[in-house]
Amino acid sequence: MKLNFKKTYKFAIKSALYISLFSTGFVTMLAAGLFRNSGDKLVLFAGIFFIGMGVFSFLVLQYRVERFIYRRVKRIYDDVSLLESSSLINQPITTDMETLTREVRKFATDKKLEIEMLEIREQYRREFLGNVSHELKTPLFTVQGYISTLLDGAMEDKTIRKKYLKRAEKGVERLIYIVEDLDMIAKLEVGDLNLEMSEFDIVELIQNGFDLLEMKADKKNITLKFESSDIKPHFVKGDKDRIQQIVENLIVNSIKYGKENGTTEIAVVSLTKKKILIRISDNGEGIEKQNIPRVFERFYRVNKSGSRSEGGSGLGLAIVKHIIEAHKEKIYVESEYGEGSEFSFTLEKAYRQKAEKK
Repeated sequence: MKLNFKKTYKFAIKSALYISLFSTGFVTMLAAGLFRNSGDKLVLFAGIFFIGMGVFSFLVLQYRVERFIYRRVKRIYDDVSLLESSSLINQPITTDMETLTREVRKFATDKKLEIEMLEIREQYRREFLGNVSHELKTPLFTVQGYISTLLDGAMEDKTIRKKYLKRAEKGVERLIYIVEDLDMIAKLEVGDLNLEMSEFDIVELIQNGFDLLEMKADKKNITLKFESSDIKPHFVKGDKDRIQQIVENLIVNSIKYGKENGTTEIAVVSLTKKKILIRISDNGEGIEKQNIPRVFERFYRVNKSGSRSEGGSGLGLAIVKHIIEAHKEKIYVESEYGEGSEFSFTLEKAYRQKAEKK
């Protein structure tokens, strides 16, 4: 069986061996000149001296080397503690160079990743502030422009007054819409939005969404339909109003980015014994590969010019993701640029459905 020693032990043992061999050889030669005709005693003397000298040298060297390294390594830990690295500070100080090197490398890697993450967050913060500014500025300037025109004298004309007040009202409604969405995201992020869980038929809920958005789809001649014509009820457990919001939001997105005379198709699939998968797919413009990881970011728009002209707060998919995560479920997106997109999410099956299957 191979024994593994600390490197400081190996260093101390070798150093003690060299010192002991030299000291024993020197003292033995000296004693041989002084104690002639005493061979047995000389060997015994040499053996005892060698062992004693070896143990003494090992202890002194080991202690001195560890203290020497410890003092210098402690300075490294003290310097690192200024950076508040929980990964390194909370560990006991080691004098093993290999372990120390590994810990310092890990610390450096963690710090590098942390800096990169901060840079990404800073970039995201700048983009977010820019997007918020743009989204709020447009309706604010619209409202301000119409009101200023009315105050400058257009109020006397009843036709213009009514038209401008209606347009100003639309601008205010858009501002309220954006602020309400931001408020909802804030509540979802801090877990301050209470979910009212119930059991309901997801197929019926989707059909309600079709009925509600049918006119919007007709403007682009987009067909809303289920993947299967003879789809059966599927009962799930969740906050019905929030799930309705998710379904409507995803259908609206499929219409917004769908092509003329296209199709939005929804499938409800039994994924496992406990989970249902809902898929919303379209044959629209699709999403470029580099944009897919960012589609759930607040105010992030794949097609910045086109999507703004379609309206919306730019917060829809961010809200969808937060609501799904509040249900402790998953949402997925697959897309091929130029061919279409598919959003899918899971929900827990309701007890009613399980009982019916039994």
